[in-house]
Amino acid sequence: MSMVQAPLPATKAESTSASVAGGRPQNKRGLSLITARPWLLLAPGLVILAVLMLWPLVQVVIYSLQDYGLREINTGESNWIGVDNYVEALTNPTLWTVVLPNTVGFAAVAVFVTVAVGTLVALLLAKLGTVWRTIVSSCIMVAWAMPAVTGTYVWTFIFDADRGIFNSVLADLGLMDDPVNWFTNQWSFYAIVLLNVVHHGFPFVAITVLAGLLGVSKEMLEAAALDGANAWMRFWKIIFPTLKPVFSVVIILSTIWDFKVFAQVYLMPGGGGGNRSVLNLGVWSYVESFGQNRYGFGAALAVLLTLVLIGITIVYIRSLMKEDEL
Repeated sequence: MSMVQAPLPATKAESTSASVAGGRPQNKRGLSLITARPWLLLAPGLVILAVLMLWPLVQVVIYSLQDYGLREINTGESNWIGVDNYVEALTNPTLWTVVLPNTVGFAAVAVFVTVAVGTLVALLLAKLGTVWRTIVSSCIMVAWAMPAVTGTYVWTFIFDADRGIFNSVLADLGLMDDPVNWFTNQWSFYAIVLLNVVHHGFPFVAITVLAGLLGVSKEMLEAAALDGANAWMRFWKIIFPTLKPVFSVVIILSTIWDFKVFAQVYLMPGGGGGNRSVLNLGVWSYVESFGQNRYGFGAALAVLLTLVLIGITIVYIRSLMKEDEL
């Protein structure tokens, strides 16, 4: 009677040899190199961002914790006062009665008007033929390409009290006897800033929304029109739900830009601190830093503005992530 002997289990050395013979050796060094390769590729860009953006931000935070002025600049000494600058800023009535209402209120109105005008222009462009769409798009992009400083000086000239076109037209129509300085009143001042910001910002909204409109199903719009839906209903029932991710990105980006408006306010007559009633957060930080030589207090205001913008950016990133999940 013959007996069959069962094979003995392979030893650890034999298993390792078999795996090497099979052509897939376990190389921990190779795996670590593969894992680190993306970070090695990103390293140059991350270093540049750290030098150009992160280090200046750290410096601003350090200055905000000091009573930093001309004396500290000349002597190189540090005068640490902790969070006193932040306490002063948050307890200053100017922040709550002037600066924040101007900053938040203007941003809300500017975003609404910019998105509305840009959407209307995008709907108009979608109705045009290819040739005219290209021509009109190129024309409105000139407004977007214009530097903010140049656009501000143009609008300042239009509403100038002595030589402005607006006052001249009103006087010729008999609607005004004496010239009016529109930059002394808070409401008229920000109305001019609003025109400037909307004129500069609506082309981005128009082109972005137009790109989304060209992807909306024409068959669905035609079917809705045959069912009796007017243009307003077609926009809210079909176009807006389809382009909701596009509108969310446009609104958040516009909010970030309009919150940190600086040149359009500072370069207007009285906007550089001469008229305290028109200060916003960015201009107030600049005036306190370079006008009053209170660089520590101005840095604290800049940090507060940065925190607000970081909060808005987090909302923007979350909206992008939700869009990717759809």
